Amino acid sequence: MAPATTEQLEARVAEHIGRLHDHLVDVRRTLHARPELSFEETATTALIAEQLRATAAIALPSPTRTGAVALLDCGRPGQTVLIRADIDALPIQEATGLPFASGVDGCMHACGHDAHAAGLLGVASALSSCAEDLAGRFLFVFQPAEERISGAQAMVDGGLFSDVQPDAAIGLHVVSMLPHGSLLARAGVSMAGGWELQIDVAGSGGHGALQPRQGNVVLAASDIAARLHSVVAGMAYQGTDYVCSPGMIVAGTASNVVPTRAHIAATLRWFEPEPRDEAMQRLDVLCQDVARDFDVRVSVQRVLGTGPVVNDTEVTGLAIDAARRVLPESSVSELPGPVAASDDMSVLLDRVPGCYLMVGAGRSDGSCGMHHSPTFDIDERAIATGAAALCAAAVRLAARPARITR
Repeated sequence: MAPATTEQLEARVAEHIGRLHDHLVDVRRTLHARPELSFEETATTALIAEQLRATAAIALPSPTRTGAVALLDCGRPGQTVLIRADIDALPIQEATGLPFASGVDGCMHACGHDAHAAGLLGVASALSSCAEDLAGRFLFVFQPAEERISGAQAMVDGGLFSDVQPDAAIGLHVVSMLPHGSLLARAGVSMAGGWELQIDVAGSGGHGALQPRQGNVVLAASDIAARLHSVVAGMAYQGTDYVCSPGMIVAGTASNVVPTRAHIAATLRWFEPEPRDEAMQRLDVLCQDVARDFDVRVSVQRVLGTGPVVNDTEVTGLAIDAARRVLPESSVSELPGPVAASDDMSVLLDRVPGCYLMVGAGRSDGSCGMHHSPTFDIDERAIATGAAALCAAAVRLAARPARITR
């Protein structure tokens, strides 16, 4: 009997994903109902480990306290493909009213990581189902703490690549603003780099009825927050604007007390180092001007950050071609330009050539909320759609001749 062709194997794994649809939805809903914040994903990790035991993948030690890694070695020559999903939730109070809404106060899967984890479990199951006919190896990485843009680096620092060096890396992100059924990718820069900025303002403080403008840290912090957008004015990359925006302002204890300290947490989204550095210089000038105008002290610190997501040309081409074989060809297209969102998949793609796909997860009635909002939701058919695309890409990439190492 002739061995199965790559195209036949792509079709087989896609069919397996189709049969798993209801199960993957159940897994996603279980995860959605019990979200966990970055580096606290213990129950999530346990569920993933339990599900992986039903596959042929062998669990490997996780390089981080939460998260999971497993390897499927098909025993035939080929390349090693890393397939990644993030698993953490956000500190948001859910307001969807779903029957499986978060049962954890102030914590919600508001970005689709529950769907990513469920989808990758489906990929592990599908590839295991025909492992005897597949080439190469598949490294399944369930990564913690993407929302803190630090989980991927923690895994790398913990030895993710110590024993297994992948030849390619793939992953995906569901997108509630894109209609279900669509899949997009682009070679080159696909997503922005992201820096977390911490801005501290210190002043004299005093009585709310007597405190002048000078020394008023609330007014100073408000002025900085309102003008943050100006530090990236005129900056764009291939039609996408740079972004600098505040996400949190903390100050004060009472309405009639002007505090001595205020704090701003902000994000800077960038695509190239030189404009990024210029934006930071502009931010320093802005803070100096505000410090002088309000007679306060202002300090700026970059706490966390990750670089842009850069897709490899060859891997992206193969992934798009594979997706078109298992999805309607008209639904697969090139992303017209990079997006200002960030993802620490960039850390993995800095070390392994790969591709990060975007999968439409919006319902036709527009009822899916924005990412990172209390009303975020997805069309759950996107889980199987994305998993089928990942499976097909993984099969095609692993079938490439094994690299010769010396």
